[in-house]
Amino acid sequence: MKIRAFAPATVANVACGFDIFGFAIGQLGDEVEVRFNDQNKVNILQITGDDGKLPLEASQNTAGVAVLKMLEHLQIEAGIDLIIHKKMPLNSGLGSSAASAVAAAVACNELLGNKLAKRELLPFAMEGERVACGAAIADNAAACLLGGLVLVQSYDPLCVVSLPVPAQLWAAVAHPHISLKTSHARAALPAQIPLKTAVAQWGQAAGFVAGVYQQNYALIAASLHDYVAEPHRAALIPHFYAVKNAAMAQGALGCSISGAGPSVFALCEGEQTAILAANAMQNAFIQNETPCTAYYSKLNENGAEILA
Repeated sequence: MKIRAFAPATVANVACGFDIFGFAIGQLGDEVEVRFNDQNKVNILQITGDDGKLPLEASQNTAGVAVLKMLEHLQIEAGIDLIIHKKMPLNSGLGSSAASAVAAAVACNELLGNKLAKRELLPFAMEGERVACGAAIADNAAACLLGGLVLVQSYDPLCVVSLPVPAQLWAAVAHPHISLKTSHARAALPAQIPLKTAVAQWGQAAGFVAGVYQQNYALIAASLHDYVAEPHRAALIPHFYAVKNAAMAQGALGCSISGAGPSVFALCEGEQTAILAANAMQNAFIQNETPCTAYYSKLNENGAEILA
């Protein structure tokens, strides 16, 4: 028996919610195939789409770690083979490592007879994230697994809240063809921030949550400001402010860095504005001699799923 699962790309932080907000997007994602073997060992047989950059050793790979941790939790001794299909760019700020870990966890759970509920798979995907960036963060992984828009309310204990997705909320994403490791982006952040900055960021995060519950696009727009990460990471992304200004000129509600970057996202009211924002961001990168691919979609509310 072979099981194949898909897990979508995600945007984390969402400007005002460093390490606590995330949402899933359409079009992009990773796929993982799993099947039993008779070696009583977790093997990664093949990785496609990574140009040989990712480790095949299960204990060093996000997908492999997710499966190993799940088997350990369930106290099951089983041999499982994985084939990972990377269908999104590495080090893009679009949750590539989370997508592989989540897809592996979902596929493995199905293979084992669905012993865990979907939400219960999150800690294993987070352990995969720890391998990728050194921290078991949940914003990408939770959005990828559950879909839609999520709030990581607490890490100890882990508590993830699914927020409502306003009916006309669309996302535009521009991925410049450069690589930026999450570890480098995290190193750019200050160890401490002034209380005044923290208070301002708390207000933005609370306003964003209120905005999505009320489907109040004006309040969402007023809340999509990042005083914590963006000021320190913008310099890592060539021409970031030109790209941001291009999206805002087309009517985007807000625009900021997707996760650790280098991708840039914009949230928009309606499909047409998302198309315009995506094209504008792409053109801004290209005009500054940075090749770029753009995407737009409604938020993916399905999250990870088993493929037929």
